[in-house]
Amino acid sequence: MQTSLKKNQIIPLTIEGLTGEGSGVGHYQGQAVFVPGTAAGDVAQVRIVKALKKYAYGIVESLETPSPSRIPVDCSSYQPCGGCCLRHISYEAELKAKEQLAADCFSRLGGFKDLPLRPILPSPQEERYRNKVQYPVGLDKDGHVTFGFYGKHSHRIVPCQDCRLQPELLNQIAATVCRILEDLKIPVYQEEKHSGLVRHIFLRHATRTGQILLCLVINGKSLPHAPEFCRLVLEAHPQITTILVNLNREKTNVILGEKNIVYYGPGTIQDEMCGVPVTLGPMSFYQVNTPSAENLYRAAAEAARLDKGQTLLDLYCGMGTIGLSMAHQAGRLIGVEVVPEAVESARKNASVMGVTNARFLCADAGQAASQLAREGLSPHVIVLDPPRKGCDQPCLDAVIQMGPKRVVMVSCNPATAARDVKYLYEQGGYRPLYLQPADLFPRTHHVECVVALEKSEQ
Repeated sequence: MQTSLKKNQIIPLTIEGLTGEGSGVGHYQGQAVFVPGTAAGDVAQVRIVKALKKYAYGIVESLETPSPSRIPVDCSSYQPCGGCCLRHISYEAELKAKEQLAADCFSRLGGFKDLPLRPILPSPQEERYRNKVQYPVGLDKDGHVTFGFYGKHSHRIVPCQDCRLQPELLNQIAATVCRILEDLKIPVYQEEKHSGLVRHIFLRHATRTGQILLCLVINGKSLPHAPEFCRLVLEAHPQITTILVNLNREKTNVILGEKNIVYYGPGTIQDEMCGVPVTLGPMSFYQVNTPSAENLYRAAAEAARLDKGQTLLDLYCGMGTIGLSMAHQAGRLIGVEVVPEAVESARKNASVMGVTNARFLCADAGQAASQLAREGLSPHVIVLDPPRKGCDQPCLDAVIQMGPKRVVMVSCNPATAARDVKYLYEQGGYRPLYLQPADLFPRTHHVECVVALEKSEQ
């Protein structure tokens, strides 16, 4: 018989697994209890902090028996920051949990209980893998300029001088920037008053070329002492290839505004992924773990199984990286993306590569797919790489109407991917052949996946 738990009640709990958000989960008298910072195999005394009818949330009161997968946490900001929610377990245990999470989504939400599961693709780097960082800037308790990350469920800055997910050089540049801001008496932003100037330090590092972009997000029209600021930063870090500011004067949680001012260099940096040249500015969407993203895209190419002369339709194509990485295998490539800057980048990338069989459309993926279906386009392969919310129904209906032989789902959210694959299977007869998870975000709860689908023979 299920018993309702009460707030502040302390219960014994064995953690059975991890949720999609990285919390541990166990069951007490039939009720699921979610506990952050725990690992599968932990035996703990847990204090209930929120009790609902069918489940509850708790925190560890005391750890009785640690899980074998636990490791020492090597970051002092781990608890208040919350970004690395899996830093307390071994990477092998993390990969196993992510692999199981993806499989569970397709079994539970998609109904694919016998779908072949390929071993998860690990990240080549467990640490220092991010090529982009956005640090909020503020004042510490002594009034000095500092940077870090917002704490869990707050806009309180948790100072973090050496985030282990970022390359050391990016952390060092951020520290230098804060020192120079203080020396030049450039005020930093105070969110509660909507006053001050510098809101964020935005950095990009091109993994293949080594180029670095530094952008300050400011609550104003220009950066005071800009020439002196650039000179001092470049003296300390000559690796920086461009410096600019982004103007964001709105009371908003959105980090970037719509306008940039370049103070040094071209305002962009150059990189390469899967042989595709890319030009990156502050607003460019780009996978933050370059080597791991290349593994993911190679898995997508394997699932596509393109032959010369075949047409590939790449929906939600961004800067065209996935499609262009396969263009040499296809007779024709059509990419669709709603962001104009991304479409322009895709066209430039194709030109630089000498790809003449590619066409990129600026449109909503669902609307464009519907229009292409009405025009009678019959692609042999369609790649879907939607945002976390997944594909909308008009897009999936258009895919079914165009009737490709194969569909490749590339997803950053196994739950919505399972939902969309189920729709393609039930409404269009597209049978999933296998599930390939991939880890692009070590030490966090995120997991990506590739699903190969094939049109069932009638």
